[in-house]
Amino acid sequence: MDRETRAFAESHFRRLRGRPAGGVGATPGRVDFIESPDSFSYADFFKGYLLPNVPCVFSSSFTEGWGSRRRWVTPGGKPAFEHLLRNYGDVVVPVANCGVREYNSNPKEHMLLRDYISYWKDYIQGGYSSPRGCLYLKDWHLCRSPFHADIFRSFSWSVNICGRKRWFFFPPGQEEALRDCHGGLPYDVTSPALLDGRLYPMRKHCSPPLELTQEAGEMVFVPSGWHHQVHNLEDTISINHNWVNGCNLANMWHFLQQELRAVQQEVSQWRDTMPDWDHHCQVIMRSCSGINFEEFYHFLKIIAERRLLLLTKELGSGDMEGSAGRGLGPQQAAFDVSRIAEVLASVVAHPDFQRVDTSVFSLQPGELLQQLEEVVAATASL
Repeated sequence: MDRETRAFAESHFRRLRGRPAGGVGATPGRVDFIESPDSFSYADFFKGYLLPNVPCVFSSSFTEGWGSRRRWVTPGGKPAFEHLLRNYGDVVVPVANCGVREYNSNPKEHMLLRDYISYWKDYIQGGYSSPRGCLYLKDWHLCRSPFHADIFRSFSWSVNICGRKRWFFFPPGQEEALRDCHGGLPYDVTSPALLDGRLYPMRKHCSPPLELTQEAGEMVFVPSGWHHQVHNLEDTISINHNWVNGCNLANMWHFLQQELRAVQQEVSQWRDTMPDWDHHCQVIMRSCSGINFEEFYHFLKIIAERRLLLLTKELGSGDMEGSAGRGLGPQQAAFDVSRIAEVLASVVAHPDFQRVDTSVFSLQPGELLQQLEEVVAATASL
């Protein structure tokens, strides 16, 4: 990140005035396709897609050097089963059954990759049918992915190593119009059941999804909080990655507050009779969401300490424009520190976080916030 991009980003968040950055001003009419790596910079991506929080697709030119695209795929563009068996056959993998629903997800089992590939070969030979149902290996989305938004309102990217996918995107907030009369989200947004106005009374208020077909080698950027569903159009292997940065950190915090409120509402009848009710709500939240307020603080602390270490070195050298190559640069670190400081200030002021026992923390939240605010002030004009 250069100084101009950092100034652009900080101006963007000042305009938000503390509101979550998950929404989009106007839903784009299409998903942009980024053709050439030579004419597209990180600053272009940051300003054009991360900050406005809209999806895009990168061409296969961005991944043509990936070893997985050479080794995991046959010359005909199909999964290279023999290579996968030789290198990963004894790996235990989680596999979900797409034909069975448990609430809004699929039950999972564990098996060796070689057993899964044996099933996959039989499934293909059986005309894409099996008495065992349609099984898919976790993180290699080999069938339809149920309608969802990515974990913790993270960003994500998904690269097709081979195969093709059809994507359906709904911008943040649109999913509310897809809820059924009981408040649940649909498992499949293409199901004819959504046409039933009694079951889905708000469906008529939902705009059509953004749709795209992802080809082999292409990378889809999935913005924060965008609900989406994916259909595989043929045998497909994909690599996916989720991440949080300064652009969507506040979205993650907003999501966690919503998760805690949902837990508190579910167990509200025991508030006056259950000892340590607030603590139990945090325990339940962690069980349901994978993280609670205490762990979110430690998540912020780890990132903050790394950014502060880098900035301390840069401030000592007086070189805030020093190049870090493909790594984290000082301007990016300064931007991240400013975003962490804003989110941490909200965390520290939150009544439910104030009920968390922080006495054993190695660094008290207020002390960390003070350190961050001092560095924000020191780097504001650099």
